[in-house]
Parts: sequence; C-alpha cells; structure tokens
Amino acid sequence: MTAIIADTVSWGLIILGSISMLIGGIGVLRFPDVYTRMHAASITDTMGAGALLLGLAVQAGFSLIAVKLILMLVFLFFTSPTSSFSLAHAAMSSGVEPELDADLRESSDKSGKSEER
Repeated sequence: MTAIIADTVSWGLIILGSISMLIGGIGVLRFPDVYTRMHAASITDTMGAGALLLGLAVQAGFSLIAVKLILMLVFLFFTSPTSSFSLAHAAMSSGVEPELDADLRESSDKSGKSEER
C-alpha cells in the first residue's frame, strides 16, 4: 500500500515539475524583454526542477541516491535565485532597459505624489 502512495506522490511531483518547466519554456519564448524572460525562467526552473528532484527522491526511497537528490535540491534553491539576481543586475548595469507600455515612475513624478520607500 505504501508503494502505491509513494508512486502516486512521486509521479504527481514529476508531472507537476515537467508542466512547470514546459510553461517556463513557453514564457521564455513569448515574453518581450530580458527581465520578463529571466523571471519566467528562474521561477519555473526553481519550482519545476525542485518538483522533479523531489519526485525522484520519493521514487528512490530511503537510499544514498535520495540523499544526493535532496542535496541537489538544496543547492538548486540557493543558486538559482542568486544567479537570476546576478544576471538581472548585470543587465541593468550594462544599460538594458525593460520594455514598458507606460513607465509608472514617470506618471508618479508628474502627479507630484511619489511613493515613500
């Protein structure tokens, strides 16, 4: 009975991760600028790969393979957001501007009401 539950949970996580990665790939192709593409890739990469690795760890059971998969998951959760931030910072530092329909910073300056941070 526990094998059926473990198989169901692991396949659910593997399918969730695969769908998340597919949606992220479509987002990378469809979004207009580097910042929105990076956001789509980083969020879905972290969630998709995390769900895949967790599903594989459940499928592996209690073994050394599961420990290695969990360590890969921890490493991924620390490095993926850090690399996305570094890439966004490098793009902003090199002068790449986001594509906006309307710049909200300019509209708040014109009305005289700027947001306090």
